[in-house]
Amino acid sequence: MAKAAAQGAGGAALLMAAAQTGPVQILGSAGYLFICPENLAAMSGVMKDMFDRCFYPVLGQIEGRPFATIIAAGSDGEGAQRQIDRIALGWRLKRVAEPMIVNFAAQTPEAILAEKQVSTEVLDDCHNLGAALAEGLRLGVF
Repeated sequence: MAKAAAQGAGGAALLMAAAQTGPVQILGSAGYLFICPENLAAMSGVMKDMFDRCFYPVLGQIEGRPFATIIAAGSDGEGAQRQIDRIALGWRLKRVAEPMIVNFAAQTPEAILAEKQVSTEVLDDCHNLGAALAEGLRLGVF
């Protein structure tokens, strides 16, 4: 899903894993598309780690920048979404698209551990969200 969103944004996107993202990348970006799985009703640990490492070093320097989210969930995805929204509020970011939560309905150990099949429709939605964020930045809408 992240790759589809980055492809939609074209050359305007820098696709980075949360583990490799630091304050320099956050400060150097005009907008953000945070994409992660929900694990145990929370954002993934590696995404939380990225926010922990970056929060204070960029605080007060990125207000008003646009953001959007894509959450891969086994059920509702609301826990991860809430966490990211709280962090974005602290950074004073501006949400520019409704949260995208992709529910894979994985409720058994086998389903949770299985490789997920992402539909063409969902990949198109991710692509379009990446394109919209990039275009909004390019046009100065955000």
